[in-house]
Amino acid sequence: MSSNDKDCVKFLQWALPRMHMRWQGFRKVRRQVCRRIETRIVELGLSGYPAYGNYLESNPDEWEVLDSMTQISISRFFRDRKSWDTLQHQLLPQLALRAMEENRPLRCWSAGCASGEEPYSMVMLWYYHIQPTHPTLELQIIATDADKHMLDRARMACYPDGNVKHCPGEWLEKSFIQQDGKYCLKSPFRDSVKFMKQDIRNEMPDGPFDLVFCKNLAGMYFAEDLALRVFEKVCRRIRTGGFLLLGNHEPFPVNKLHQMEVFNRGQNIYRKSNA
Repeated sequence: MSSNDKDCVKFLQWALPRMHMRWQGFRKVRRQVCRRIETRIVELGLSGYPAYGNYLESNPDEWEVLDSMTQISISRFFRDRKSWDTLQHQLLPQLALRAMEENRPLRCWSAGCASGEEPYSMVMLWYYHIQPTHPTLELQIIATDADKHMLDRARMACYPDGNVKHCPGEWLEKSFIQQDGKYCLKSPFRDSVKFMKQDIRNEMPDGPFDLVFCKNLAGMYFAEDLALRVFEKVCRRIRTGGFLLLGNHEPFPVNKLHQMEVFNRGQNIYRKSNA
């Protein structure tokens, strides 16, 4: 670890708890955050991390700038493939059947959607695997993120090779057109998603939802007290019998959320019970 990296780690271990953020979640992505902070330090004409720490103490508005620099956007289509297989073969069929029986749309929320790969993956899975057997059932997807730049990219829906590499080959050919060296999603798939700028710490879309993706967000990056408050609000928006999908390795306070039960421990999938 270089001396500059050590200084950044020391700074993050000091700053993140003051922002109700979880240092452990940033360990593997710290270089991305450190590069942003170092650029900011140069912009301000400061000498280094200690000076930036002093600047934060004397300029409270700068904490909001630092907060924006800690937003991590790592996404690709069908990330965590096993959870998508479970969604395809177990979760969606039963959710679709229930929605049909209750004569209503199936509603999904993608929280922290970044540049849109997750909600668009959901649209593709729905289009190719559920819609053929439930042609009259409507899917409604709301996707939220705190980063306007990411949402602008999501609405454009054009991606480099690396972001689409896990799409099944046939789906890739049918769902995208190649344009200027990128894969651009065709309009029928884009039109199914409503994007909204929201910071999950402060606001959320209205429920209820049958399915909520909250992967690598609250549990990964928020401190325990903040994560619990956020998850309590998220779970209130899940319909009884609905599901919450998290990133494979992020903690979830299931023992403190009495209506939530483990559905698949290995894939970090939870179901809202009748309790």
